[in-house]
Amino acid sequence: MSAQINAAETLLSVSTAPYIKSEDTVSKIMWKVNLALAPAAIFGVIYFGVPALINIVVSIIAAVAAEYAVQKIRKVRITAFDGSAFLTGLLLAMCISPEMPPYMTAIGSVIAIVIAKHSMGGLGQNIFNPAHIGRAALMVSWPIAMTTWSVIKTPVDAVTSATPLGILKLQGYSELLETFGGQTELYKALFLGMRNGSIGETCTVLLILGGLFLVWKKIINWQIPVVMIATVGILTWIFGPEGFFTGDPVFHMMAGGLIIGAFFMATDMVTAPITKRGQIIFAIGAGMITSLIRLKGGYPEGVCYSILLMNCVTPLIDLVIKPRIYGTGR
Repeated sequence: MSAQINAAETLLSVSTAPYIKSEDTVSKIMWKVNLALAPAAIFGVIYFGVPALINIVVSIIAAVAAEYAVQKIRKVRITAFDGSAFLTGLLLAMCISPEMPPYMTAIGSVIAIVIAKHSMGGLGQNIFNPAHIGRAALMVSWPIAMTTWSVIKTPVDAVTSATPLGILKLQGYSELLETFGGQTELYKALFLGMRNGSIGETCTVLLILGGLFLVWKKIINWQIPVVMIATVGILTWIFGPEGFFTGDPVFHMMAGGLIIGAFFMATDMVTAPITKRGQIIFAIGAGMITSLIRLKGGYPEGVCYSILLMNCVTPLIDLVIKPRIYGTGR
């Protein structure tokens, strides 16, 4: 009898909740997201050259160093090498111009880590996406540097230093098609990444593959990226430049930072709502704000600000949209 009790004690362990265990850790999740971003980042380096590589390296080093320094000063456990700071630096670098002076990139990374992340308590307690806070700070501080693009050649050999969204905003849709040699060539350039833009936002196909990898690994849900991208497509089609239903939804869904923002920033598990219904509301709001800025604002792109504005609403969404308690009615 005593032997049976001892055997039962070794098999049964009573502890407090939660009881669900997972092999995933913060570090594993962060490095998987970094891996998903790697192909698009490598393409950006190949396409834009050494300046892009320098900015990516500087951004990552500055982010990791800033996190290490802050945690050392605060005398808390050092987690600077768990991949989260690396991810913030990589995301920031992928959302800026390859022509950005490296010292500005470093400042943006420090702002993202110190102000957006650790001033609020560190990982898991930040309200806003740190990389987008860093990008917004750089845009406010050095708008010319943030909108200075590489000089590239389009399929019709017309040298341009503007992004497709910039051409659309300043010159119109007809000039955009003429620059790229027609709608088919425009879509091809957007899909394959043969166009101007930030370091990591140009190659749509690689970003989508990276996002699908995260969905497959169950690191993110499909609702936010799909709904956000679809919202932008629908609204830009309905409220086109020449009246209702005259827009080009395919262009707007692939142009700018929508794909990288929808898959890798709006889905941030810290700053996005926790319920699926809440995530859908979040995504619709982000898509609506992005479309409003693109169609009616003076700035050609709106993904960064749309996600940051919806980050403000996330606590309210979580307060109103609560998951049903198991065993209870609706």
